Amino acid sequence: MSFVVSKRDVTTHHFIVATAGHVDHGKSALVKALTGTDPDRLPEEKKRQITIDLGFAELNLIAPNGDKIHAGIVDVPGHEDFVRSMIAGVGSIDLALLVVAADDGWMPQTEEHLQILNYLGVQRAVIALAKSDLGRIDIATDEIQIQLRGTAFAASPIVPTSVRTGEGIENLKRAIASELTDIHPQRDFGKPRLFVDRVFTLRGIGTVVTGTLTGGRFHRGQSIIVQPQKLAARIRSLQSHGVELDCAQPGMRTALNLTDVTIDQIKRGDVITDSDLVASSTIVAQMERSPRLSAKEPAARPLKNGSSVYLHHGTLRAPARVTLVETKTLEPGKKKTARLKLASPIFAFVGDRFVVRDASEQHTIAGGVVLDPDGTNVRGAAQLELLSMRATVPDNVDLCVRSEIGLRGFVPIRTLLNKSHFSAAEISNALMRLQRDNEIVLCEQAAADGEFWQRLRSHAIGLIDNAHKQSPERLGLDLNELRAALRDQSENVFEALIAELCADDFVRKSSSIARPSHRPVLPKELQPIERNIRETLSQKPFDPPPRREIGSDRDAQHVLRFLIESGEVIEVGPDAVLLRENFEHMKARIAEFISKNGPTTVSEVRQSLGSSRRVMVPLLERLDRDGVTRRVGDKRMLGRIV
Repeated sequence: MSFVVSKRDVTTHHFIVATAGHVDHGKSALVKALTGTDPDRLPEEKKRQITIDLGFAELNLIAPNGDKIHAGIVDVPGHEDFVRSMIAGVGSIDLALLVVAADDGWMPQTEEHLQILNYLGVQRAVIALAKSDLGRIDIATDEIQIQLRGTAFAASPIVPTSVRTGEGIENLKRAIASELTDIHPQRDFGKPRLFVDRVFTLRGIGTVVTGTLTGGRFHRGQSIIVQPQKLAARIRSLQSHGVELDCAQPGMRTALNLTDVTIDQIKRGDVITDSDLVASSTIVAQMERSPRLSAKEPAARPLKNGSSVYLHHGTLRAPARVTLVETKTLEPGKKKTARLKLASPIFAFVGDRFVVRDASEQHTIAGGVVLDPDGTNVRGAAQLELLSMRATVPDNVDLCVRSEIGLRGFVPIRTLLNKSHFSAAEISNALMRLQRDNEIVLCEQAAADGEFWQRLRSHAIGLIDNAHKQSPERLGLDLNELRAALRDQSENVFEALIAELCADDFVRKSSSIARPSHRPVLPKELQPIERNIRETLSQKPFDPPPRREIGSDRDAQHVLRFLIESGEVIEVGPDAVLLRENFEHMKARIAEFISKNGPTTVSEVRQSLGSSRRVMVPLLERLDRDGVTRRVGDKRMLGRIV
């Protein structure tokens, strides 16, 4: 007996690794030793021997389980003058490669970079102890462990390395592979965003943009939108580290060759997406300040309400003004909700993280997580609590959906959390669970907060019942009157409410809504007026008095409206009304006259019936609309319906 042993399919996982660390600690040299690629690409970088802008390389590894790992490495500047470029490089990373030189140890930019990584929610890191051939390995290692104590990187591996001797490079590769093996690849939730970090043009190719792809996939030939300017374009071709692709996945360094856009229409900080959602110039966020900020540092000064700052999100850097919702100042070690008004729109999602630097751009002073990308005004403690919950468990789709519905009261399902890290299927499943638990109400194509909807429904029912009581002669409550009473609600909410009421305990009658059991009836005190109106309309059945004379006072108008709504009186024009039997008789006489005499004029049929132009003109127009007659020139012929 023989056994066939099948080989496990080898999977390639894509990740982004970014360097971090103080200037001249050897980040770029280490990237070159790991990948064989020199990430310093600018002549000035070569001349000054420091990284000024972002550099890129790729690292291919084998995971301990045999899977392939493709890591795009982003090499960032360490010099304090270029921290803003550094932040642009670490906005969408899976793993930090924190480089600390053994001879210098922990330095100011090392600390600032660590705080930035914490603000951006980076959870994993490998520490490369560079220049280990210079000694001080044990001292530097102890110092690093002390500095990392209490951070997400406290248990990170520290690997001594030397690019001069080659010592530790393979150990560093194994450590990176081991860490990436324990990280879930970036999720594909169907909402691709590529944060543009470079834009250039190639002869014969056209406009090319590069960035890190997150949230979804891009395909060759796909239509895309450049945000925030909502510029439409198409992907002619795409690459990752020089390799042509048909499809780019989340977690890949991606270059897109775009049609229909020129290099002056797009810039670093823009976002390539497939969504035409509107970017916003205001966001609500939970802002935090690191407890590591020393009281002696300028960066530790209190962040005051109304402060001007620079916000860094993805690869975007924009001036902003901070409005603190709960307090007047934000101290180091504290977290508070804030509204940030930006000088330019931002295409952010719920759960996105950002970094804040001061107005001089010399100090990193805070970070935060986006709670509402559209900057809704926070009104009251309840809404503040709903928003704050998102910061504690940003990956909980049920909580995020519930808080969004609670925040707005009523949300069309097609727009619910479009700007979030959740797929349409995840949001739909969350809605089903929340409805099952009676936390929300699903009506038509929208979702409503349970308490909000019950209050609105009860209010509308009260208005309808009151109309039945106060005006029993009416068909019901006029929808325009109900709409006016609920003027604070949007048209979407109103239409969904009417649909939900009519699916259950109410009926729509013409332009009114009523209980099915309601039967219009005139109060006894108005019944004599009804008899008078009927008599008046019967005296000259084909040429009754003008409506303004019949409804000469408020009570008469009330009764006439009742007769029209009940169908006993037909309103043929603004100033012409007929008893139903007279209307039907006139319609039959007109059809008979045309059938006998052929096409006829208004004057001819008016004389035949003994009516007036005031009545006959609107009557014939009504019959035209009903298909009884058809106008040809100045004459009427029989229509299809007689």
